[in-house]
Amino acid sequence: MENTFSEITRTENFEQMSKDKYDLLIIGGGITGAGIALDAVTRGLKVALVEMQDFAAGTSSRSTKLIHGGLRYLKQFEINVVKEVGRERAIVYENGPHVTTPEWMLLPFHKGGTFGAFTTSIGLKVYDFLAQVKKTERRTMLSAEETLQKEPLIKKDGLKGGGYYVEYRTDDARLTIEVIKAAVENGAIVANYVKAEQFIYDERKKIIGVIVRDLLTNKEVEIHAEKFVNAAGPWVDEVRGKDYAKNNKQLRLTKGIHLVFDQSVFPLRQAVYFDTPDGRMIFAIPRDGKTYVGTTDTFYDKDTAHPKMLSSDRDYVISAINYMFPDVKITKDDVESSWAGVRPLIYEQGKDPSDISRKDEIWEADSGLITIAGGKLTGYRKMAENVVDLVAKELCVTQQRNLKPCQTVHFPISGGNLGGSANYNSFITKKANEAIQFGLTEEEGYALASKYGTNVDYLFDYAKDYQELDEDQLTPFVYAQLMYAIEKEMVLKPVDFFIRRTGALFFNINWVKKWKEPVLAKMEEVFGWDSEQTKEYTAELEKELKDAVVPIDEQGL
Repeated sequence: MENTFSEITRTENFEQMSKDKYDLLIIGGGITGAGIALDAVTRGLKVALVEMQDFAAGTSSRSTKLIHGGLRYLKQFEINVVKEVGRERAIVYENGPHVTTPEWMLLPFHKGGTFGAFTTSIGLKVYDFLAQVKKTERRTMLSAEETLQKEPLIKKDGLKGGGYYVEYRTDDARLTIEVIKAAVENGAIVANYVKAEQFIYDERKKIIGVIVRDLLTNKEVEIHAEKFVNAAGPWVDEVRGKDYAKNNKQLRLTKGIHLVFDQSVFPLRQAVYFDTPDGRMIFAIPRDGKTYVGTTDTFYDKDTAHPKMLSSDRDYVISAINYMFPDVKITKDDVESSWAGVRPLIYEQGKDPSDISRKDEIWEADSGLITIAGGKLTGYRKMAENVVDLVAKELCVTQQRNLKPCQTVHFPISGGNLGGSANYNSFITKKANEAIQFGLTEEEGYALASKYGTNVDYLFDYAKDYQELDEDQLTPFVYAQLMYAIEKEMVLKPVDFFIRRTGALFFNINWVKKWKEPVLAKMEEVFGWDSEQTKEYTAELEKELKDAVVPIDEQGL
């Protein structure tokens, strides 16, 4: 089924939502809401979803971009968390190998560090067991010399050896978009930039509807449903605050930032998970000619929608880099880009940010509002399954419905119809060779197939269309991604394209600077913006470009 998922679709969806009644309305279009929508619709439920920003604009585009099992949670004896999310990694990978990649991770241990040879060996062995890691990906232990062969930049002083194990790297925003698209392809109706404003109750004080507002037009409509799920991530408490029934659970937000460097500055060849001087653990990961490092972990109570890097955050990460990679000699001038995100954790009094559990919790208010909070990116599919199990159980009682069990264990997300990860490399090679006939280079074809998976043929068609248009302000490669994003991924603003659909503002900021004006011009033409709208969206993009490089507390000084 062809995926039509555009501004036009969004407008139609917004109108349609007010006319129909749904089995389930989901508030929140990050990875958790997206996963719930896909799980619910594939079981046979009639599903609607609203997101007040762009899809994945909150935590789901600002994580460490790893589908990882949470090795550090073994230290906190959170065995079930490690067990569950560890096993989910392989499922997420098989369902979308174009957005998830196995990544060998090096865990060096030094004299006096958090981990030693024995604890690393036992910890990784337990990790492999709990996560049911396949034989080819089980941990090995390395000597100091072998550790340096894997990554020569690691601090040699006091180095005793290392553990070598597999994690999975992902593009968190694209994972979210592909899950949302899969939900839409199977019948879900969704809209971004639509905010839930107020609940509607019946005489029993049960929620029967939500008043929502289109943030681009200010129009309000009512959406009615049987069940309502609050999957608003960092805004979970804000949504709960609109409901009369609220328990004493509350979120505590923590902020994490990541810095991006060009490989010419920080030529890391191997992903490394390492100690900082204060005992925290952070990642350094090579990706597409860059190296990114993070994350920090501090309590946060400022603007949830726009968390920003502070100079103290930047300096902390740079200090950690220079501690573990002393020969690199990173300075603040080497930072090419950055991002900051907030994690919604369930508050536990007296605990430091790094020690608060990442376990998810589900609770249902007297009003019927179901809330999902906490959790990790890796566990999104299982979290969704647990939520929809609850919804389905209640609908089976009230409506005598006979719904399917969870379908998503072996269910490819959009672009993931490859027949499994084993076919991924041959598919990418084949598509890279095909790209030439569409006016693209082999390298561009490889990049597109790697990013968009089995949807790449749409992009090839756009590239071919561009040649026939005989325009010169863009290139087939840029045009194909832009038009695909507009017509099949519900992009409405330049920041949607440059951050959530391509990841370029984080990982190729110079590409954004090069193409921002032609992209803005094309979007202005396609959407028919007036001069004020163009000015507003241009300023929004310029602000993101500035914030990515200059800490918020150093701006204007």
